[in-house]
Amino acid sequence: MSKERKAKFQTTSHIEQKRSYNEVDWSAAERRDSELSEAGQFPFTRGVQETMYRGRLWTMRQYAGFGSAKESNQRYKLLLNKGTTGLSVAFDLPTQMGYDSDHIMSSGEVGKVGVAISSLEDMETLLADLPLAEISTSMTINSTAGILLALYIAVAKKRGVDPKVLKGTIQNDLLKEYIARGTYIYPPKPSLRIITDIFSYCTENVPEWNTISISGYHIREAGSTAVQEVAFTLANGITYVKAALDRGLNVDDFAKRLSFFFNVHNNFFEEIAKFRAARRMWGKIMKERFGAKDPNAMKLRFHSQVAGSTLTAQQPENNIARVALQALAAVLGGTQSLHTNSMDEALGLPTEKAATIALRTQQIIAHETGAADVVDPVGGSFYVESLTNEIEKRAFDYIERIEGLGGVIACVESGWIQNEIQNSSYQYQKDLETKAEIIVGQNAFVQDEIHSPEILKVSEDVARDQLARLKRFKEKRDKAAVDKKLAAIRTAASGSENLMPKFIDAVENHVTLGEISEELRKIFGLFKESITL
Repeated sequence: MSKERKAKFQTTSHIEQKRSYNEVDWSAAERRDSELSEAGQFPFTRGVQETMYRGRLWTMRQYAGFGSAKESNQRYKLLLNKGTTGLSVAFDLPTQMGYDSDHIMSSGEVGKVGVAISSLEDMETLLADLPLAEISTSMTINSTAGILLALYIAVAKKRGVDPKVLKGTIQNDLLKEYIARGTYIYPPKPSLRIITDIFSYCTENVPEWNTISISGYHIREAGSTAVQEVAFTLANGITYVKAALDRGLNVDDFAKRLSFFFNVHNNFFEEIAKFRAARRMWGKIMKERFGAKDPNAMKLRFHSQVAGSTLTAQQPENNIARVALQALAAVLGGTQSLHTNSMDEALGLPTEKAATIALRTQQIIAHETGAADVVDPVGGSFYVESLTNEIEKRAFDYIERIEGLGGVIACVESGWIQNEIQNSSYQYQKDLETKAEIIVGQNAFVQDEIHSPEILKVSEDVARDQLARLKRFKEKRDKAAVDKKLAAIRTAASGSENLMPKFIDAVENHVTLGEISEELRKIFGLFKESITL
């Protein structure tokens, strides 16, 4: 008998792996779940569209944004010229946290991890010459999502583009900010109020826009397992659906514009099974728990991004292989949209060359591998189906535990979910140190670096220029009009009136993102995280 390579064979979620899988490994219930439907049919295990990529390829959406709005606009045009089919905007930390670029809290951070957007003028520059009626734009923004969407709508209206034809997504997922990412401003209850205001407004006025991207990506980046990523993400989704129903919205109306955002990690088959399990679970949740009747309100449509946390600064060229395999797992798992990271992102912002290689990786998968030619090509694999079933079972067990503890908000406020992720992250770090997990070039197969690749750096001139532009913008405004619009926001926030029309009216009258956020801080207060030891 041959010696085994490892003492234990497990996925990253600690699911024990048998030497091989065959039909007798499935229970009758597992076989029934696996054979329930074809793609496009409830519970959508095999995909949300009947023909999947035979009808239309996934959106190749490259995440970009740095420095000034003008520089970012140039990068978007470059990506579109190279074949990107959807834009994805990264904002700097001040924009994410509700501060204008000239605020003291913005010092040293303007344009550093994304583009700085404070005003309607900034947004006009960011979107200059881009065909808003034709492209799909995703904005990775949460606490200030409603304001950034208002700016996007205002630019479209100035150009004569009907908001009803605008296509895109705002992340708008505050629960995962409390759990994993940290760019929250207000406490959970007022945050949910803003989110449901956006649901309600967009259902009528921007019907093609995805009003939320319920994100497991950052939960996984914080150190969760694949099972935890699915469980916590869908538990957050349940919370948003409940909040919208409590608001009186119709599930078959608003749920059609819910979308999800998942990580794609290194364990190839576990990631494929994760996506299949999440899709089936959400279909069941929406139909059986919330009574959705429209199949489109039951479908889990998701964007995916390969795992930033798996990129290594050591031997960065190795990241090209990691990204390719992760991207293939996303495609085999049935993603609707995909971002591929650049090989140099463990070192700095992506260079043009690295971003192009990342995009070409998607194009090679789409056009050269045949992976897009068949719906759910790994469906029916004894191994993948068993993994799908096991992930579903374990994730539902987690959701049941969360609800037994009072729901997501109670678990966030107590720090329970954060603690679960921290424990998983600690275990993974221990596995790296003991080499139970191997990362090529980092804890095995290491070598002296032969060269350091080119690194893109944001000039300090960006902040100085941005502050000068913002100063001129504020000086030429009608201050009385600005004060009037801010008063209207205070009144709406203090009551129950929908905030979105107030945001749009304000930004059209040159009120800035930071000024709107400050008014909301006064009314809603700030969230303070519980510390668990």
